[in-house]
Amino acid sequence: MSQAARNLAESEGNLIVLAGVPLLADPRGGLYWHEHGLLAVADLHLEKGSSFAARGQLLPPYDTASTLARLSHLIADYRPRCVVALGDSFHDGGGPARLGDDDREGLRSMQRGREWIWLTGNHDPEPADGIGGTFTDSLTLGPLTFRHLPSDTPGEVSGHLHPVARISHRGRAVSRRCFAADKTRMVMPAFGAFTGGLNVRDAAFADLFGTLAFTAHLLGDGRLYSFAAKRCLPD
Repeated sequence: MSQAARNLAESEGNLIVLAGVPLLADPRGGLYWHEHGLLAVADLHLEKGSSFAARGQLLPPYDTASTLARLSHLIADYRPRCVVALGDSFHDGGGPARLGDDDREGLRSMQRGREWIWLTGNHDPEPADGIGGTFTDSLTLGPLTFRHLPSDTPGEVSGHLHPVARISHRGRAVSRRCFAADKTRMVMPAFGAFTGGLNVRDAAFADLFGTLAFTAHLLGDGRLYSFAAKRCLPD
C-alpha cells in the first residue's frame, strides 16, 4: 500500500463498518478491504461514448481511457491482490469488442499478478471474450456479498443505483457522487467517467434501506463528507 493510501486508511472519516467489517471508502470512488487485499469498483460503463456514437449521439470518445486511468491510480496506491468490478463494467454487450488497443493493453497491465473478477450487470449480463479475468453473478466472502443489483441480503455491497447526494453548502446546492450505507448494506458510487447519478432521496433508496436512516458519504477532495440521508436535499 502506498503512503497516500496509508494516509487515507488512517483517517477514520474514510472508514465505513459494514456487517462488522471495516472498509476503506476511497474518496475517488473505490472500496478497499484490507484483510483480503480486495479493491472493489462499481459501474465503470466502459465504452459508453462509443455506444452513444453508434446511435448517432456523439460524446467525446475519451471515457474509457479516463476511467481506466483513474482505476490504475487506485490499483497503484492499494496494490490489491484482487479487483472486483460490480457489474455494468461495459455500457453494452458490444463494449468489449469496441475497446481500443491501448485501453485493452492498459486493462491487461492492471490485471497482471492479481485476481480480477467481473460481476455481471444489467448492461453486461454475459461473459465477454478478450478482457481477461473471471466472470460470476456475485461474490460472497465472509459476511459480505458483492453483486450488481441491490437486494435485501445483509452484508451486501452493490452498485447499479449510482447514488448522488445533494447538500446545501455556503448558500448553494452541491451534488456529489457518494457511498450510501447503513450498518448492513452499501451502494457504491458509479466509477465511470460518463455515468450519471440518482439522488439518495429517490424512493429507490428508501425502499432498499427501509427508511432514510442511512448515511450518504460524499466523495470529496482527499476525504469523504458524511451526511444523514434525511438531511440531503431532494432534486
